Amino acid sequence: MSFASLGISSSLLVQVLDILIVSVLMYRALLVIRGTRALPMLLGLTAIAAVYFIAKEVGLVTLAWLIDSFFNSFILLVVVIFQDDIRRALTKVGSQSFIFKQTKSVPHQVLDEISLSAHKLSKAKLGSLIVIQRDVGLEEFMEEGIHLDAQVSPKILLSIFTKESPLHDGAVIIQGGNIKAAGCVLPLSFNPDLDPNLGTRHRAALGITERSDAIVVVTSEETGAITVFIDGTLNRNLDANSLKDLLQRNLMNDGTGRRELFRRGEGAHGEG
Repeated sequence: MSFASLGISSSLLVQVLDILIVSVLMYRALLVIRGTRALPMLLGLTAIAAVYFIAKEVGLVTLAWLIDSFFNSFILLVVVIFQDDIRRALTKVGSQSFIFKQTKSVPHQVLDEISLSAHKLSKAKLGSLIVIQRDVGLEEFMEEGIHLDAQVSPKILLSIFTKESPLHDGAVIIQGGNIKAAGCVLPLSFNPDLDPNLGTRHRAALGITERSDAIVVVTSEETGAITVFIDGTLNRNLDANSLKDLLQRNLMNDGTGRRELFRRGEGAHGEG
């Protein structure tokens, strides 16, 4: 039985397919900017556009002309304002996780070692920044660090983040279950919505998750609080068990490529 026999034209099918594709792309784009400063900026641009159409309708010629001049450079304006979010969206497209979310599996034993290490670092009130790579490569940040290629273990991580270590101020990057580099410098986030009580280490953790799909575990030097950053959002006040559970849900394949999404935690004040 053909679609034509059912009274459905091929042009109608193409139109429906077109609408579905655009809807999916818009939905995925909104998920990318959700929880970032891009969302209020987008709402602000939408409000300006609404004022423009109202001004044209009621005859506010000068106001309409000013807004029209503003939007003449719209493409350049969007690129400048949303450059970080565009970069993050493109990396997701490149890693094939924009339409279908995928997660690289990390061995269970490695997650145990990371959770135990974070717990010990927290108890000792040693500030740490542990980056777990997923689909998006982090080689550009490893270049500035010290190459290690060591197994993940509490002893190694504690020795890296002890205050006497020359590497303790940088980040450790874990790739494929191994510590690939230490002392790495990460880009800072300038998100104005971030808790001002959080320091440079937390801003660096947020910064790398805004630019990649990495998961970052942070322990506060001031309070010992454990915080996890993922997809530009954070979970605070974790203990060893809740940290391990969170990492398992995000880093171990469940056969469907599904990834958990987390809300911003409340409580914990700590500085990096």
